[in-house]
Amino acid sequence: MRIIKYIFLLLLLGIIGISVYVATQKGSFDITDSTIINVKKSVLFNYVNDYKNWEDWSAWKDDDPSMVFKYPENTVGQNASYSWSGEQGNGKMTTFYVKVNDSIAQSINYGDNESKSYISFKDTLGKTKITWRYKGTLNFMAKVYATFNGGVGQMMASMTERSLNNLNKVIIKEINTFDIKVDGIVQKPALFYIKKTTTCKTKEVENRLLIMLPQLINFFKKNNIKMYGSPFVIYESTDFANNTTTFSVCGPLREEIFFSAESDISTGKREAFSALKTTLYGDYSNKNKAKNKANTYLNENNLRENTSADRIEIFIKSASDVRYPSKWITELLIPLPTTTAKTTVATTKQPNANARIILEVEKQPTTK
Repeated sequence: MRIIKYIFLLLLLGIIGISVYVATQKGSFDITDSTIINVKKSVLFNYVNDYKNWEDWSAWKDDDPSMVFKYPENTVGQNASYSWSGEQGNGKMTTFYVKVNDSIAQSINYGDNESKSYISFKDTLGKTKITWRYKGTLNFMAKVYATFNGGVGQMMASMTERSLNNLNKVIIKEINTFDIKVDGIVQKPALFYIKKTTTCKTKEVENRLLIMLPQLINFFKKNNIKMYGSPFVIYESTDFANNTTTFSVCGPLREEIFFSAESDISTGKREAFSALKTTLYGDYSNKNKAKNKANTYLNENNLRENTSADRIEIFIKSASDVRYPSKWITELLIPLPTTTAKTTVATTKQPNANARIILEVEKQPTTK
């Protein structure tokens, strides 16, 4: 019995000693790490700015594979957030500041631990230097864990370093996995749609689009309105003097509906038109490559764009449907003169021996 008492006493003294040691250790941290990633600054910014992508590169899940991520309605831009739960605890990250293509600031609550995250992006000759500053404090239990993992500073530095390395690998793979197919001439029917229109700097269009598209989809869901096809964007005008673009994010309707004059949501009607259809399989950042390929096809096949009509992009699969950018599908439609499709039907001749003509009518859902 005396031996057992001695063993118990030694264990107790050991626990007290460890507790005192841990209590005297620094519980705060301020870590800064950076790396250079071979993608354009705007592309990297848009990827990091969407919390749905964090699950694929954050080292937190490496440390706790049981983590389950939950995404709210808004995961992009200021006031966006996401949360997680796992064996090591629950947490939430919220964006409280965003400067497009420049920086993101976030608050993180992880149990009783609070921290701040500051991520900046700097262009370096077509590549991007991303710098991540991570600072905060750990509660007692987190300090205990950190003590047996090299200390608070080393543990948090390892987390940021592994996360940035993961980000580098993941985004390079996602961005570079894409394909472009020029499908040919298609005929699009007339339809009504709901739209939300905005004007912004041309360089910020993609970022604004990534925010507005899920907002429109959620508007349909909240108001119990059926979207009669895939959402699309209409590029209405570009002010080259001020470097601004006006565009509308749209959701197709089966029939026209009306909104109050005060609403920022309105309706429109897209008339039937013919267009050259090009499909981009992969991340939206490759859109310009798809546009260039479509323009080349126009020139090589003696096709003329109808400049009085607007270019349209249809989001067959987007971030709202699948998390991985490499699996997104976007159709780019360049409007053509109305005589193009009619001539093709009447003569069945192609503008050029290499041109492909497809008369495509959008399928309408079967009503029950």
